[in-house]
Amino acid sequence: MTESSSSPVVRGAPRNHGPGSRTAAVLVFGSSAAVLVVEIVALRLLAPYLGLTLETSTLVIGIALTAIALGSWLGGRIADRIDPRRLLGPSLGVSGAVVALTPAVLRATAEWAPAMLLSIAALTILVPGALLSAVTPIVTKLRLTSLAETGTVVGRLSGVGTVGAIVGTVLTGFVLVSRLPVSGILIGLGTLLVVGSALVEWRTRGWSGVPAPALVVVAGGLATMAVPGGCDVETRYHCARVVTDPDRDSGRTLVLDGLRHSYVDIEDPTFLEFTYVRAIASVVDAAFPEGEPLAAHHLGGGGLTLPRYLAATRPGTHSVVSEIDGGVVRIDRDRLGLRPGAGIDVRVEDGRLGLRRLDTDSRDLVVGDAFGGVSVPWHLTTVEAMTDVRRVLDEDGLYVANLIDHGGLAFARAEAATLGETFEHVALVGEPADIGLDPTATPEGGNLVVLASDRPVDPRAIQEALDARRTGWKIATGDDLASWIGDARPLTDDHAPVDQLLQPYGPRNSR
Repeated sequence: MTESSSSPVVRGAPRNHGPGSRTAAVLVFGSSAAVLVVEIVALRLLAPYLGLTLETSTLVIGIALTAIALGSWLGGRIADRIDPRRLLGPSLGVSGAVVALTPAVLRATAEWAPAMLLSIAALTILVPGALLSAVTPIVTKLRLTSLAETGTVVGRLSGVGTVGAIVGTVLTGFVLVSRLPVSGILIGLGTLLVVGSALVEWRTRGWSGVPAPALVVVAGGLATMAVPGGCDVETRYHCARVVTDPDRDSGRTLVLDGLRHSYVDIEDPTFLEFTYVRAIASVVDAAFPEGEPLAAHHLGGGGLTLPRYLAATRPGTHSVVSEIDGGVVRIDRDRLGLRPGAGIDVRVEDGRLGLRRLDTDSRDLVVGDAFGGVSVPWHLTTVEAMTDVRRVLDEDGLYVANLIDHGGLAFARAEAATLGETFEHVALVGEPADIGLDPTATPEGGNLVVLASDRPVDPRAIQEALDARRTGWKIATGDDLASWIGDARPLTDDHAPVDQLLQPYGPRNSR
């Protein structure tokens, strides 16, 4: 038996009981957008515990794509065997419940069972991603009533889904994250999905099956408030906290994504807690006459410890700071005592773009202290970036930067080699074992400070300044530094595998 070629019909396809064209478009658009919202927000939830590195981003994107592929495949297969109308409501409802629980589940896992964090994170992305991705083939099945319109229906819904994914991406990146905490975004999204599930169920089967996901959403909201989140403020880029020093009433530590980024004494800006900050201050003090005001540029702001120090010890100093996170700048003003008229001009901008806006030969000092987790953003590490640093420095100018590396210190060596390609004189400051000056000790890694200039640096003066501050650090120059760098290749805009060069490190409690 054959079917008429003039009005081919798909066997098993429901007639006149599927969603209308507009409803189908809304379902596909919304579910596709939701997948991308979950993916982007998951990155922010994981950053305090895994760091915001290329590997973390790749992992989350890979899981999301797996969810999309799995959901599309299974959704289509199941829709061919079960009445698709029975699948839509549960897919939306269960995914909404999982999404709403995600903040509480991930944060609780990170605090109490960190070894399971990756597995749980994968499930919180995979489960809702697969269920939401199954909506498109389910709706497509319901909309297909004849073979003659297969291409039109599949193409239209595929296009609508792609547009939904684009809108979800743009809306999250440009609007939601800047205005709402990530927990609020996910709980709100979970609520919308459960409401969508309720409407679908009401149109097809009454209200059966809806109360359970709704209760889970409520539970997710309550649990999120109870589970430790580690944030005072969720900025556009970070989970941020300010911790008061129990041993120093005026001491404050700025914690970003679980890492101690800055220590600020709001009453005494000359008090420097972190060793690497004392090392940078020692280098600057040795390189320029005491008390001389400087024109400085800072790549990365954090708690603005060094700009405050320069303003206090070198009156008249003007520091321009490129800090990409406006939320951190607000914390500086509201919680860390930054006041107008302090000689510190903070600009919310990317560091490399900030460099381009500076005039040639306009700076005495450039300080590199920008980090995403424990990684310097790759585009601030390359020969091209350092060429721009050299451009803005005057002939006696100095570049000094904080680096973090462990293990074989491959990234730190590559960055030192990069500076050697750009500047006439380079030196390295750090623990003797880490910079090759104590061959009897095993390198442990951590903070190192690299400095570069077109004028000779005075190693003896810098070492005396380091010793005066009791850092325990040494300075390596000349043959010692060349031996330490070895065959490390300079980093360029075309090839700067910073995240791959960085080695595993210890507890994520400071930098």
